[in-house]
Amino acid sequence: MAPLKIISWNVNGIRAAARKGFLEWLGASGADIVAVQETKAAPEQLAFDLRDPPGYYASWCAAQKAGYSGVATFAREEPLEVRTGLGDPRFDVEGRVLACVFPAFIFYNVYFPSGNQGPARVAYKLDFYRRFLDLIRPQLDMGRSLVVVGDVNTAFAEIDLARPRENVGTSGFMPVERAALGEFFAAGLVDSFRHHHPDTRKYSWWTMRVDARARNVGWRLDYILTSPDLAGRILAADTHPEVEGSDHCPVSLVLDL
Repeated sequence: MAPLKIISWNVNGIRAAARKGFLEWLGASGADIVAVQETKAAPEQLAFDLRDPPGYYASWCAAQKAGYSGVATFAREEPLEVRTGLGDPRFDVEGRVLACVFPAFIFYNVYFPSGNQGPARVAYKLDFYRRFLDLIRPQLDMGRSLVVVGDVNTAFAEIDLARPRENVGTSGFMPVERAALGEFFAAGLVDSFRHHHPDTRKYSWWTMRVDARARNVGWRLDYILTSPDLAGRILAADTHPEVEGSDHCPVSLVLDL
């Protein structure tokens, strides 16, 4: 079996990304599965080739609020089953979770909430983290193979952002958020990029202000996590700042299955 290539990208609006060449990038990506977050659209609002890109089976989960949140997964192989949400209306109205069941693993595409709107939203984000972990922990305990991708909206360690000391009180690097993400690793999930590159500084998000991307003053907020059984099958894991079109860049994983 050929290696399997996975890409995850917060596109910051699928229609805006399409105007910047998303479909051309997708066609040239060579990816077997592409997960996008922050689509900001329901599929019925999109042109056919964007809703169902050639060569891929498309699955969508949109927020109830127009122009907000949303995720989509494009896969070469048709999923055995597609599930949406966390089973809690408090979270599911925001269209943040899409699970595709494949023979080799369950694939979770998740747009985790940001906490940058204040304490109430940080609390919501932490509750979302806990609810998602409650969902997947039994699967990990049973030895199910999982791949979890998406914009996690937290930089876990100081190496994962350019200016850690200045941002210790900023949502996305607050100790309580980092501790909550650490629970994912304690449950057994493996950060594929950090597993493959323990000492590499690469970022996946830059503020659109003050030329942050040009100066590489960024954060690593986008992750591809695997269950422990897949960690030994990682052939490559990377971050692709050369790909523009969003304030985030794609992250990738190649697995030997």
